[in-house]
Amino acid sequence: MTATPSQPYTPYMRRPRGNRPASPLRDVLTLLMLPLPLLVTAASGAFAGGGTRRWFGGRGESQRAEAQAAKDAAAAAFYDLDTAQRDLRISIETITAVDDSPAAQRAASDFETLGRRIDEASKLYITAVDAHDLDRDDLESSVASRARSELSASESELGKVKKDLDRFARSLGPLLDKAETQLARLAPAVERARQSLLAASNALDAVRNAGLQADDLAARLAALAPELTMLNQGAGRHGVPETLQRADRVMRDAEAVRAEAARLPERAEETDRRLVSLRTRAQALTTRSGQVEPVLSELRRRFTAACWQDLQRVPDQAAENVRQAELKLKEAQRARDAQRWPDATALLSTVRALLNTTDEAVSAAGDRLSRLNAVAKDPQQEIDRTRFAIRDAQRLAMAGRQTPDPRHARPLDDSVARLDRAVEALEGRHPDYWHFLTETEAVRTTVAAVVSRIREERGSGA
Repeated sequence: MTATPSQPYTPYMRRPRGNRPASPLRDVLTLLMLPLPLLVTAASGAFAGGGTRRWFGGRGESQRAEAQAAKDAAAAAFYDLDTAQRDLRISIETITAVDDSPAAQRAASDFETLGRRIDEASKLYITAVDAHDLDRDDLESSVASRARSELSASESELGKVKKDLDRFARSLGPLLDKAETQLARLAPAVERARQSLLAASNALDAVRNAGLQADDLAARLAALAPELTMLNQGAGRHGVPETLQRADRVMRDAEAVRAEAARLPERAEETDRRLVSLRTRAQALTTRSGQVEPVLSELRRRFTAACWQDLQRVPDQAAENVRQAELKLKEAQRARDAQRWPDATALLSTVRALLNTTDEAVSAAGDRLSRLNAVAKDPQQEIDRTRFAIRDAQRLAMAGRQTPDPRHARPLDDSVARLDRAVEALEGRHPDYWHFLTETEAVRTTVAAVVSRIREERGSGA
């Protein structure tokens, strides 16, 4: 076989295609000899096939970065909205725990409405995130662009809802301030109630150690035990407003028990003093009642029946009142011994009223005799006193006027005539001095009323 001269090999020569296997080393050398732009293009094509990563540079990577930035921004917006919603939920729970007003109920309803909007915006965000895996090696540029668009839209919606949520939170300021103020009062109020109960219990123990029973105070204190139980159960079970009201009520009632317990020894001493004083007064009235009969005897002897008839029953009534007072004093003593202080106080008040009535009746008899003696001796003094009152009223009625007001002049003229008739009645053989005294007193009362009316009208500019 004639040998064929071999041809020299150059890398730029295209080898004839045949059945020989391709040489890997040859392919690499061929790529290395290409210009750089062609090298990059060829490399991209080479690594895209056969399960290897396809490189896309330039705009592709930029779109991936933009999509990732949109994802990060949406995540930040989602986090901000979630945080704001959590904080606002605490505020709403604070308000509704304290306040059951229509405004508070409306705020809770508005928050629920906002919650539904938040859920919708969050769902839009989560759907966009789940729909696109930006870390995929084979992420298409069109997919990255769509992901960026959807994530940006979800960020925008999250931002809008966040603004509405912030606006709603600012509107809750007054309600939240009120609720927080009440919550701030809660613990101190409950503690004050507990301390008041403790102070009342200690005061009651001190009273009992002093030998006083104070059963009524003990019963009142025991009645507060269920209230203390509910206070200990807390506002979470009974509500803040109810707990605050209960704490204030317990504190007031316990303080009242403590104050009465502290005053009980003084009350016992005061009751003892009143018992002694009223007994002494009853005895003195018994003696004075015995002096009414001689006074009535003199009235009957010297004056007409009209001057003393209304005093006829004074001695018997005085004796009966004193007897009733002494019986009540014995009952009061028994109540004091049993330490039934309210009963003792009530009985002593009844005794005092009986003795006051008796004292007035007994004094009236003596006063009647003194006044009748004075007017019988010199009625002119009573007449002058009454005329002076009339003239003084007439001068006031004419002050600054040419003629008096008929509303003032008429009762004053009637008073003059009434006084004249009373004076004329004294000219009889047996004058009714008591009638004269009652008439002059009635005239002075009428004149005083006219004077008072004139001054009121002038003071008001009428």
